[in-house]
Amino acid sequence: MSGQDLEDGGPATGAADREAGQEYWCELAWLPPGQVAEGVLVRVAEGRITEVTPGVVAPPGAVRLAGLTLPGFANAHSHAFHRALRGRAQHAPARSAPGHAVDAIAPAGPSDFWTWRERMYELASVLDPDAYLALARATYAEMALAGITCVGEFHYLHHGPGGVPYDEPNIMGHALIQAARDAGLRVALLDTCYLTGGIGAGLAGPQTRFGDGDALRWAARADELAAAYADAPDVEIGAAVHSVRAVPPEQMPVVAEFAHRHAGPLHTHLAEQRAEVEACVAAYYATPAQVLHDRGVLGPRTTAVHATHLSDVDFALLGGSSSHVCLCPTTERDLADGIGPARRLADAGCPITLGSDSQAVIDLLEEARAVELGERVTTNRRGHWDAAGLLCMLTADGNAALGFPDAGFLLPGARADLVSIRLDTPRTAGAAPDNAAETVLYAATAADVHSVVAGGRRVVADGVHELGDVGALLREAIAAIPWEKA
Repeated sequence: MSGQDLEDGGPATGAADREAGQEYWCELAWLPPGQVAEGVLVRVAEGRITEVTPGVVAPPGAVRLAGLTLPGFANAHSHAFHRALRGRAQHAPARSAPGHAVDAIAPAGPSDFWTWRERMYELASVLDPDAYLALARATYAEMALAGITCVGEFHYLHHGPGGVPYDEPNIMGHALIQAARDAGLRVALLDTCYLTGGIGAGLAGPQTRFGDGDALRWAARADELAAAYADAPDVEIGAAVHSVRAVPPEQMPVVAEFAHRHAGPLHTHLAEQRAEVEACVAAYYATPAQVLHDRGVLGPRTTAVHATHLSDVDFALLGGSSSHVCLCPTTERDLADGIGPARRLADAGCPITLGSDSQAVIDLLEEARAVELGERVTTNRRGHWDAAGLLCMLTADGNAALGFPDAGFLLPGARADLVSIRLDTPRTAGAAPDNAAETVLYAATAADVHSVVAGGRRVVADGVHELGDVGALLREAIAAIPWEKA
């Protein structure tokens, strides 16, 4: 299926096009319950799909989409500002780190999780609202180019240097939402409670920018943010317990209550590092999952991010509570965290979602195939998920975990998110309708995405974002950060 004779449809559509409606004719499209159909006409109006008709000839005026069209991808776990660290944290100078004895005169060496975290804190210390807006806008535009139409932003960089609140206490959150809107993404802003620098330790240095003092003051600020977007169809204000090391157990119920009161998503980092699990067990005589369960954090609205190092009891608690799990394989392997037990979690009852996390790369197709390939490496067996299962992680389950259960399907009534992937590139050439989905999942990359419609707005056409040169936007945003202070 070369698609070389198909036109890409011209420039991205704007607000007027969304209101008037648009027709997209897909060479191939992935339709429920999980099949590739040919010649699919998708009609869109006011940001929603109104009609899906397979097996038709393209009508005059329809935007013709070459290759395979999928529902938009949901990036369920993102730290946008980490994009500036790409390539800057693979090696680090010798320095002290939790649990590490370091020779003061040792040469620079490979970075581990803790030295990477120090570099991340240094970056966090120098970002202001303007720099954050520019960096996040460019990062989200990179996500759009990769087929992402919805992002869950795990947001904890709340305050100014020294933890002093800005005159507008939520200005950093507003910057992230504006950045997502500029880039054409729907956003679940997961306002994160972050109170301690470790179990029993106070916030120090750049960490002071993350804290609100206690969970009640965090909730008061987050309530103001939620009120500002109460009627926004493209924004969901959720909550996050950063981790068991950053939120004392007695503070966690306040965060859970906020999510329930707003009927929003509740996310948390869970068991990413063995050292984190060991410290939690030593302090509370319970694993991180047990602590979260006992404080009412786990449940159907909850997403546990990473869930890499789990006990048998943890699987039962996560699955029994119907909590989602977000795996971020490119970050987890970049930081040497380990390979998460994805198949066992899914079998326990946890819907699996995917995230780009630290932005080591932004390519959810790579995240999806890494879930299957990681299982192959650890079990010496193939075939743990079929194409439908992996695509569900990318689309429907990811959107549901972010508070948008009406997205992730090419069905009438669903949000109009369409991602088209070429089948004539060096990576995908030779695909046929009966193996197009597998070709995309196991060989395509973000570079093969050529068209993206998000909420009825065509933000990418012929591989070009409506904001223009995204590489230049990233380069300028990163160059403007005062790294000499970091």
